[in-house]
Amino acid sequence: MYNLQYSYYELTWLFLAYSVMGWCAGVAVAAVKRKRFINTGVLNLPLCPVYGVSAVAYSVFLADLKEYPLFLFLGGIVISSFLTVITGILLEHIFRRKWWDYSKYRIGFNGYITVPLLLFFGAAALGIIWIGNPLLLQVIHLMPYAAGRLNLMIFMGFVGVDLLGALAVVLKWRSYIDTMSGMTDNMQKVSDSFGNAISRTVKKRLERSYPNLSTEKILATRAKEPVKEKTRFAEGCGFYKLVWLFLLGSFFGDLVEMVFCRFSLGWWMSRSSVVYGPFSIVWGLACSLLTALMYGYRGKSDRYLFFYGTVVGGTYEYVCSVATEILFGTVFWDYSSIPFNLGGRVNLLFCFFWGIVAVIWVKGIYPFLSRLIEKIPKRIGPAFTWILIVLMVINIGISALALDRYAKRQRGQSPQNTVDQMLDEHFPDARMERIYPKAKIVDMESVQQK
Repeated sequence: MYNLQYSYYELTWLFLAYSVMGWCAGVAVAAVKRKRFINTGVLNLPLCPVYGVSAVAYSVFLADLKEYPLFLFLGGIVISSFLTVITGILLEHIFRRKWWDYSKYRIGFNGYITVPLLLFFGAAALGIIWIGNPLLLQVIHLMPYAAGRLNLMIFMGFVGVDLLGALAVVLKWRSYIDTMSGMTDNMQKVSDSFGNAISRTVKKRLERSYPNLSTEKILATRAKEPVKEKTRFAEGCGFYKLVWLFLLGSFFGDLVEMVFCRFSLGWWMSRSSVVYGPFSIVWGLACSLLTALMYGYRGKSDRYLFFYGTVVGGTYEYVCSVATEILFGTVFWDYSSIPFNLGGRVNLLFCFFWGIVAVIWVKGIYPFLSRLIEKIPKRIGPAFTWILIVLMVINIGISALALDRYAKRQRGQSPQNTVDQMLDEHFPDARMERIYPKAKIVDMESVQQK
């Protein structure tokens, strides 16, 4: 059973503390490289949220690995790498230009991360779990809880305002760049198109911190890009393609697990994550994330894809196991009886299975599904996709409510309102146990909630 070792109050303080320390580290490195002070953060406040989010992710998902240094080290690498790559991809999507680029290093991932950075991530996980968190928690607990909560609300309010302001500036900046890119005949009309003094100040600060974001460089890059009009639905690796891969991956992943259980256990077993339809959310997310992260590496060797899939797949399954147990108080799979397992959440055999799946997916299944998705008529594709998104969101929401109510029934809690009565009527124990035959209710009283 997973033990959440930190309260939400403590995690929020840890987020702020590590965000500040990450900002200080970034400023120090920039000062050494450029011989002057540079605010490397996106926000105006001395915070770098991606470091805070990484530290919180370590604290939530890796705390139980404190006694396993190697797995803690690898977990830190994978979690931070994922957050860094996703952040880089999102920022690049907005500006069509990398904010940072490590492409000059021989070993890396599409310029977003490199080996020294990976080693730093792993060492950071060890330092945070072993040293940083215990020391910071001692300091946090020196404050009276009421005063600490009030200060926390004030600080997070400032962070929220700053974050919204930075987001507004970024979106305005993108609009400005799009306008500049399209004004080829009368450029003087856009001389004042980028907002007020505050917006211009933030823009200049970001350009100093990230030279790749220079408006001139971005416009020059866009000018060199060939204009290619998409003639098919979901062409390339964009939003609609990833949504369809999630849906198809959820469906076929559930069928694969059912067949595997039939031949390994001798009987058909539901492996669905939701109450309506054969959809395994874990598989769907894995297909979408794996595609998004490895789309640019489709030409790599099978060995490379296998190793990548083994590490990332194993970590992904471990994180999903922890997350579902925290959210629903339910264990959906337990590998404790299989050799070389880690807390019953992952095992070496299935990690290798993830590696094999990565090779088969990237080399065989993805190209086939990609061509199939692109055959959807372009006229109806977007609307049809959004209908499916809405239906899946409703399905997931009802499933979450049904699971929560099922867990409460197992603990003897009677229905408290009309919604509970409806859930008891439509999703009784027999139906829930048929949908989730391997689900185990954990004792949430033993989970530390402060």
